[in-house]
Amino acid sequence: MSAPAAPIRRLDPVLVDRIAAGEVVERPASAVKELVENAIDAGTRAIEVTIESGGRRLIRVVDDGRGMSPDDLTLAVERHATSKLPDGDLGAIATLGFRGEALPSIGAVSRLSITTRAEGAEAGASLVVDAGRKGEVVPAAGARGTRIEVTDLFAATPARLKFLKSDRAENAAVGEIVRRLAAAQPGIRFTLRTEAGQPLVLPAETGDEASLRRLAAVLGPDFPANALPVGLEREGFAVTGHVGLPTFHRGVGSHIHLVVNGRPVRDRLLLGAVRGAYADTLASDRHPVLGLVIACATDLVDVNVHPAKTEVRFREPGLVRALIVSAIHDALRRGGARSATTGGQRTLEALRPTLPRMTAHTGYTAPSLFHTATAPLPRGLPSFAAPSGYSTPAYRPTPGLAESVQALLEPAPSLPPQAEAAPESDPAGEDHPLGAARAQIHGTYILAQTRDGLVIVDQHAAHERLVYERLKAQRAAGGIARQGLLIPDVVEMEPEAAERLCACAADLERLGLSLEPFGPGAVLIREVPALLVGASIRDLVTDILDALDASGLEEGGDPATETGPLGRRLDAVLSRMSCHGSVRAGRRLKPQEMNALLREMEATPNSGQCNHGRPTSVELKLADIERLFGRR
Repeated sequence: MSAPAAPIRRLDPVLVDRIAAGEVVERPASAVKELVENAIDAGTRAIEVTIESGGRRLIRVVDDGRGMSPDDLTLAVERHATSKLPDGDLGAIATLGFRGEALPSIGAVSRLSITTRAEGAEAGASLVVDAGRKGEVVPAAGARGTRIEVTDLFAATPARLKFLKSDRAENAAVGEIVRRLAAAQPGIRFTLRTEAGQPLVLPAETGDEASLRRLAAVLGPDFPANALPVGLEREGFAVTGHVGLPTFHRGVGSHIHLVVNGRPVRDRLLLGAVRGAYADTLASDRHPVLGLVIACATDLVDVNVHPAKTEVRFREPGLVRALIVSAIHDALRRGGARSATTGGQRTLEALRPTLPRMTAHTGYTAPSLFHTATAPLPRGLPSFAAPSGYSTPAYRPTPGLAESVQALLEPAPSLPPQAEAAPESDPAGEDHPLGAARAQIHGTYILAQTRDGLVIVDQHAAHERLVYERLKAQRAAGGIARQGLLIPDVVEMEPEAAERLCACAADLERLGLSLEPFGPGAVLIREVPALLVGASIRDLVTDILDALDASGLEEGGDPATETGPLGRRLDAVLSRMSCHGSVRAGRRLKPQEMNALLREMEATPNSGQCNHGRPTSVELKLADIERLFGRR
């Protein structure tokens, strides 16, 4: 027989608080977040956080904000009591905390001590909440502001302690919370003290570059040199901040800082917009580094959708996503051919251990390492014209270059030894960002000289990006130029692959590839993009199939919508196609051709990285090279 049902009864208020605390206080970092947000809302100018044993033994948060009166202190530890909703309007929340649950939740699972003094008050007040049991408010001495100490966290709920990680992991989680709040509030001084190592001190920042300086303190000193400013407004929303170059990336997404009306968030919509904006400039297993601030009227965003307040809901989510994508795209286009400065640093670090310590002496002749070519090539190089719609600087590629990509794709015969000579001097070219070409190394890398260093360019990776950007520009302008084959090419494949390819024929035709079924397990190719004439049709179709499998393109749509899912899938196909129209590694180039490639890189957006996210160039400063050889 089953036991009789127990009568329904009200839970003990202390037990209710402990159960509710699980939604707000998951770990020490959660408690730190709630307490620091309260300090920010109190108008503080400096916040000091101290933790011991990962926050289990002690969490102390001290601020110099407005403080509280004894009456306010009494209500502060009551559930659903808050000063942050003066008119009760949940659609106009302008503070970081508003639920009135933080202090009672923390007090329910620990020993909570609060000492506070309001601005202008002669004395302060103190209150202790021990495992949910509230003590009396008593007078206390103290400076203006509030001092909160949380000891023996989760002592009242021992089961929760079992799920905490090591002190080191909990320290790291607290540090991450403090950094995210600091990135969102550059005007406040933050200090974090733990038992491990030196304290984290982030001074208050002021002035025009306050946000960038705070981001540098949070994301690392290399960030400013590899960041691009962002600023775009549309229909009541504004996006500002700084985004890292695509070649300045990380293996995890923790270096993405997103702020909405002063609130740091980890919102799926915003993270998806960031990933979409970097989609064809970043390797799939890497993450960008950035700090973005989204500002809007409080009635355009709902921050009351998550207990931890880490997610938000916008009234116009599509508009916000498009705004973020456009803002990042604009910034990356302005970045042009820039690659991360850390590439040069890694290059020097890789070289330094292998180079012997050398002292210059009379009669020393450097070994011949570089190949330079000045003899005419039997076949030409395409003119590296900027894609339609892009702003081209005053300089232009050297005229007289060959016009056919087909000739470029054909193998070039070896040059005779007597054809190898130093390129002509071009001092003016050194003023360009990528400098003047001086040599070609192993038929693959272009060595260019700038006023204060040198640049090494991967010719295949660079030209691949140029072809890709040109194809994208043609697609956006209404259609990719294509050329009919004199003799249509039949490509055989698995019947399922042929059906999948033919199902996308309408979209692929807009990309310049015209095909039709040719019996079971074959397709007939009639036209190809003009930029890819001469490429292997079979290899091209195989790569397109791989791109379709990876992106899931199975139906038609508007290919001109760059920010939509279909547009991104078509871009993935174009990325594969552009590889077949690129100058190959091992192809020797004349100085004029190398310089034309450099100038076109400078005029083409996103040319600092190839379609796979790898850098197309590495810059080495002369001062660093001199240190490498012991001259400094």
